[in-house]
Amino acid sequence: MDASVAPSRERFIDAALVVMSTRGIAASTTKLIAAQAGLSEALLYKHFADKQQLFLAVLEERLPRPRFDPNASRGDDLAEGLTALVEQLMAFFAASFPISASIFGTPELLAQHREGIAAHGHGPHEPVSVVMAYLDAERETGRVRTDADTASVARALVGAAFHQGFLAAFSGADAVPDARAVAAGIAAVVLPALTR
Repeated sequence: MDASVAPSRERFIDAALVVMSTRGIAASTTKLIAAQAGLSEALLYKHFADKQQLFLAVLEERLPRPRFDPNASRGDDLAEGLTALVEQLMAFFAASFPISASIFGTPELLAQHREGIAAHGHGPHEPVSVVMAYLDAERETGRVRTDADTASVARALVGAAFHQGFLAAFSGADAVPDARAVAAGIAAVVLPALTR
């Protein structure tokens, strides 16, 4: 991307984070986001095809996301790796709930949002896919047993993190209280399903 236009793109993403966090995605218009950025709505559409693409940029570039490099050494401690992953998931869900919860307000809005996100090749299945890829990479190192049901464990980890993120957002907190200890407890519960 041309360096001269990068700052406006970044301003739009920052503005979208502010507007979407305070109003929810349903009430966040591109006009409001452009005004928050101090730029024109026409310029917004030079960077983003639609509001869903801007929403995805906020999720991917501004919110904490679970990330791992399957080729990087994570040491020998599977429990620590799982704890870190669950902690990242909880942070992501706690930050994303205030933005995305409003899409469930009406079936029509949810359908429109679902179609828009799918058109960009994304969806809410991604956290489970990320965790499953992490667990499968750990299987390759020998830290996860070969017959472990990594799909079910991934769903359990994401579900627990999702619930903790929801509780934090519901209580008005920006993050899960005592997140490290909560994540360690969740990791400890699934560890026997992964190891011998």
